[in-house]
Amino acid sequence: MAESDKVFAGSMPRLYDGLMVPLIFQGYAARTATLIASWSPRAVLETAAGSGAVTRSLAPKLGAGVRYVVTDLSPAMLELAAERQGPDPRIEWRPADAMSLPFADASFDVVCCQFGAMFFPDRSAGYAEARRVLRKGGRFVLTIWDRIEDNEFADEVTRAVATLFPDDPPRFLARTPHGYHQVATIREDLGRAGFTDIAISTHAEVSRSPSARNVAIAYCEGTPLRSEIEARDAGLLAEATARATAAIAARHGDGPVASRIQAHLVVASG
Repeated sequence: MAESDKVFAGSMPRLYDGLMVPLIFQGYAARTATLIASWSPRAVLETAAGSGAVTRSLAPKLGAGVRYVVTDLSPAMLELAAERQGPDPRIEWRPADAMSLPFADASFDVVCCQFGAMFFPDRSAGYAEARRVLRKGGRFVLTIWDRIEDNEFADEVTRAVATLFPDDPPRFLARTPHGYHQVATIREDLGRAGFTDIAISTHAEVSRSPSARNVAIAYCEGTPLRSEIEARDAGLLAEATARATAAIAARHGDGPVASRIQAHLVVASG
């Protein structure tokens, strides 16, 4: 993973929240929130929270006395998440690296991480940190994207942008969000971190957008794919977005568009 893959700066956080969250994250956030709330936890830690998609789904489902700590490596993302959530005395917002959590051992009943593990430089080490702060019997909940071929918009954008840079195609989406999809590898990494009870299920959803252009802007300008494009030629960002728009419209139409997305839901304990 390139270092730039982890950078969400400038206009990216708001584009990400305004376009990417409803496009691909919201449905999985609701699924995760319902699952966690069903366990009636007393203390929840969310890592790599991004702009707060899970937070907004989970907070209304938790009891009045629950401690909910929401963290992210990016202060800009965490600030946006807190702004979008609004005042809530149960929630503590804290910049933190999932690889080195600033919390005592056995502090939480649940640790959740939606679509963040793909960015960990050492996944087993990150998982071990989650296990360290879990109480006995606690659960670690992860969502991880499946391969890019099962996530059609991401695949189409990647292919379209590659036509602009045939000698050095930007591969952020394939390399990082969709580069850690093998169930056996995920299970092995969790096992190395000390988890012994690991359940992994795969769930397809439908990604919807008002237009092909909204999808193209979301991926090309609201994710680190933008940094890859601009590193090659900053003047070609608009053209990259236009090519992605045309590719999506060619397959899905000129009006509202929809496509398949797919991800793994992981629950680990022990």
